[in-house]
Amino acid sequence: MPLHPEAQALLDALVAAGMPPIECMTVPQARQAAAGFLDLQPPPEEVGTVSNRAIPGPDGDIPARIYTPSGGGSGGVLVYFHGGGWVIGDIETVDRPCRQLANTGDVTVVSIDYRLAPEHVQPAAFDDCYAATVWVAEHAAELGVDASRLAVGGDSAGGHLAAAVSLAARDRGGPAIACQLLFYPVVDFDWTSPSINDNGEGYLLGRATMQWFWAHYLGATDPADDPYTFPLRAADLSGLPPAFVATAEFDPLRDEGEAYARRLEEAGNSVTSKRFDGMIHGFLWTLGATPSAAVVIDDAVAVLQPALSSTIAA
Repeated sequence: MPLHPEAQALLDALVAAGMPPIECMTVPQARQAAAGFLDLQPPPEEVGTVSNRAIPGPDGDIPARIYTPSGGGSGGVLVYFHGGGWVIGDIETVDRPCRQLANTGDVTVVSIDYRLAPEHVQPAAFDDCYAATVWVAEHAAELGVDASRLAVGGDSAGGHLAAAVSLAARDRGGPAIACQLLFYPVVDFDWTSPSINDNGEGYLLGRATMQWFWAHYLGATDPADDPYTFPLRAADLSGLPPAFVATAEFDPLRDEGEAYARRLEEAGNSVTSKRFDGMIHGFLWTLGATPSAAVVIDDAVAVLQPALSSTIAA
């Protein structure tokens, strides 16, 4: 379908505001620009409680924000990793989506402020996210949640980290993850897909922007086919938690996200994949400007809740 009128209006507004492409900014400028996405989000929902705390990490404390829905929630917990190409974004950027996920899913959400590149190249972000997930599982009683009902999720680079944590949890014998929510995830380093070629310019996230993000994230490292850096290249995708994979039609990352969903399913995992026609990358950060995509929260929760409930029966 054509570009959704809401997405077109958003792009037109960004052009009118004179926002340069991210790859033309310095890192501090890009981080400041990311903070502006709060103006494109709906008002924050009230939740039961919100608290900030520090989680011990592999290289110092990891800031986290914990959202508990009214009534204390169902006992499930979602560890959430924000997007932003591993370079920009933070727990403030995804504060409102995390509130929506907590309320709609009736789960506690633990949002992780992992280390960013280029100050900390890979695998720093992954190491923080895996360590935080382990910590949540080990401190479930303290958090008032059930360790057997733990899910991970994230948008864009955060989706990449959620996929990587799910793989590592399988490979390392835990923690047990009941579900993974992947919103338009980054899962490969590939510049040849049709969606990269078709949507590489003019749709907020472009080919050059992704190259800028990857360059900062990888730095001088060469992880080759490391599955925690390139989940789509993992030789074995079996034995992974049920997945919800959302993609956007006019997103250069669309094809790799959908390829990952197919490979997960072919490996015997339960997968729900949905393409949001007419939408662009990053719409979870712009639901005030693109409200037609807000159903993504309900769609994700429709996968999350049964996955968490099934662990009770098991």
